Amino acid sequence: MDIWGDIKRTFKEGSVLTRLIYINIGVFLVLKIIGVVFYLAGQPFSLVDWLAVPSVTSELLHRPWTPLTYMFLHVGFLHLIFNILGLYWFGQLFLYHFEGSKLLSVYLLGGLMGAAFYIVAYNMFPVFDSVYGLLLGASASIMAVLVAVSFYDPNREIYLFFIGKFPLKYVAAFYVLLSVIGISTSNPGGNIAHLGGALWGWFYISQLRRGKDWGAGLVDLIDRLAESLKGSFKPRSRMKVTYKQPPRNDHDYAHQQHLKQEEINRILDKIGKSGYENLTKEEKELLFKQGKK
Repeated sequence: MDIWGDIKRTFKEGSVLTRLIYINIGVFLVLKIIGVVFYLAGQPFSLVDWLAVPSVTSELLHRPWTPLTYMFLHVGFLHLIFNILGLYWFGQLFLYHFEGSKLLSVYLLGGLMGAAFYIVAYNMFPVFDSVYGLLLGASASIMAVLVAVSFYDPNREIYLFFIGKFPLKYVAAFYVLLSVIGISTSNPGGNIAHLGGALWGWFYISQLRRGKDWGAGLVDLIDRLAESLKGSFKPRSRMKVTYKQPPRNDHDYAHQQHLKQEEINRILDKIGKSGYENLTKEEKELLFKQGKK
């Protein structure tokens, strides 16, 4: 079975939502496999430490890529599954109203806003003075998608297990409230990041209603980078292109050759009468070119 071929085909032909899900799953599997290799080699090194957002700003300066990479990392299988399910459900609702490029921008910028909230909180509030934390997971990005679509279509009903149909605005409000309460009970960094993502989702839709798409610039940048990378890896053609002159008219060609020959004969007669040194510069050049043929 050509499983890898099917994956590549569905990734290429799928929506932005499909690609985001594939990237999250792919990063999880690759890091787990690399972790197995390091484990068997007796090395305690973990790539997650280099891809998650550190709470200490001095370390963040040495790993500036982490506010982007953290939103594709997951600790365990259940962490991955719950985030993938949330991304799929709320991403589908988002794509019902908007194109995939907007989903991509909300996911990325919501994750960046979540990382910003996390970094500021851990370096501002006294409770985190002696705490070293690492932020990872797609929750802030998913929260941005959820709040964005619920703010745009608040009364849309969705089906919840054991509850039934429920307006989307209450689902978003419940998760935001849960994140606020969770700051003092469990996973404070993650819940703070959720609030950053929620704020971006609300801000994005409020600005979009005013005709401002704050994610368009990021999407354009990603498109240009993708095109440049595609061009770099595209094999160069070895085909040599030559251009043929249009076919000449035999009558015109013969007439031109006749005029040229008459000019040569005139120059030769002039040499015979007054000598070579009395020729003009143009006459000498024409005679020289004729002698090279």
